[in-house]
Amino acid sequence: MDWLDRLSQFWPHLVAGFDFLAAFLASLHALLYKRDTRAVTLWIAVVWMIPIIGPILYLVLGVNRIRRRAILLGVHKSLSRSAPNQSDTRIQDQPENLQMLAHVVGRVIGRPLIPGNKIEALLNGDEAFPAMLAAIDAATKSVTLVSYIFDNDKSGREFADALSRAVARGVAVRVLIDAAGSRYSWPPINWRLRREHVKVAKFFPATIFMPWRIATLNLRNHRKAMIVDGCIGFTGGMNIRAGNVLKTATKGLVQDLHFRVEGPLVEQLQEAFANDWGFVTREVLDGDVWFPELSERGNVLSRVIMDGPDGDFEKLRWTLLAALGQAKTSVQILTPYFIPDTALVTALNMAALRGVRVDIILPQVNNLAYVHWGSRSMWWQVLERGCHIWLTPPPFDHSKLMIVDSRWVLLGSANWDARSLRLNFELNVECYDRDFANKMESVLQQKLRGAHEVTLKEADSRSLPIKVRDAFCRLFSPYL
Repeated sequence: MDWLDRLSQFWPHLVAGFDFLAAFLASLHALLYKRDTRAVTLWIAVVWMIPIIGPILYLVLGVNRIRRRAILLGVHKSLSRSAPNQSDTRIQDQPENLQMLAHVVGRVIGRPLIPGNKIEALLNGDEAFPAMLAAIDAATKSVTLVSYIFDNDKSGREFADALSRAVARGVAVRVLIDAAGSRYSWPPINWRLRREHVKVAKFFPATIFMPWRIATLNLRNHRKAMIVDGCIGFTGGMNIRAGNVLKTATKGLVQDLHFRVEGPLVEQLQEAFANDWGFVTREVLDGDVWFPELSERGNVLSRVIMDGPDGDFEKLRWTLLAALGQAKTSVQILTPYFIPDTALVTALNMAALRGVRVDIILPQVNNLAYVHWGSRSMWWQVLERGCHIWLTPPPFDHSKLMIVDSRWVLLGSANWDARSLRLNFELNVECYDRDFANKMESVLQQKLRGAHEVTLKEADSRSLPIKVRDAFCRLFSPYL
């Protein structure tokens, strides 16, 4: 037992040495890679003041950048069919401020605007799911699908059965589900998909029991897209859940927007999926099965904006700042989660002070109460400068949309919060077209029926305990 006695004597020294080394390395990483001085100071305090747990927390919550294996595989290079600086002359038909916006976004994301697209809004699962299922059943070559949540419920099983039928017909099918999102139902739908010989993979299957992946525990693939035969795309903010079908759902009702896309833009949607799939599985998707030649199908000038804690870090945030800076008459924002950072709050207020009408449309009842509380603690910051906040009646609205000057539309998966803009992998589409923007404004007007406008007096009249609770929740905004 002598060796046990010796170990017990040295054990405290070993733990202390490990804690010192871990805290030192975490502090060094924060100093070198954290951009916000306040975050650097906070994390250094945490790693030194909370032994062992502090460095672990930094590893899980503080390290939010990765180098994607897809880049090393050459996926980005092999699928880059358009020159990054290529621009379409049809942008010249837009007002000067939107031409400048297109120029700025192009420099930020390095992806060209694509003309000739047809984009159709699909309201809730009532419209989106039948259209998506019909497209799967009509597929002859390929189906790719990425979703944050793919529940094993009535709607999820309908999709699983349709994908199974496609595989039986000889269609190449690839399904990517976020690991965290797959745990929203039990048993996970991927078990059923594998049983039906559908090729399915998880994005970041990290748990606390997998220490070699613990640094990705707080990251999510929040993208939603489906591409059929490489020529028909679906994207937006809608997960695959029975609650999205309002006509038949009995609980967990969720309003949402999804979009059907035809035209050359579908290639960029497929490129986004191929990069994610290659990152997870090392399989490179290329060739006519996945990327056929595409012709123009409509009048919308658009491009995909990929955002995530990798090479695409903060590209969407820069896009939002550019759009707010170039707005001349109106900004309309529809989002379920609104906890913007200081720069976005400033941009919203500057737009309002310039005379731009800024409307922010949020759900009156949120599915995540603590997110709603954290958001409410910030409302006064935009209300006092002239922005307008509207609360729409239930059911909970998960839709995401932004319209500028009745001509520019941003649609996709991202919310106005730190998780979407710093931690999640998101997929959005910017669109330049007056007719499409007018249609989306009509959708917003429908949502505003019966909505309540929040006043600054109302936001300030909360009781002190409620203000403290809301402010406390806002402290955790980067991880909500």
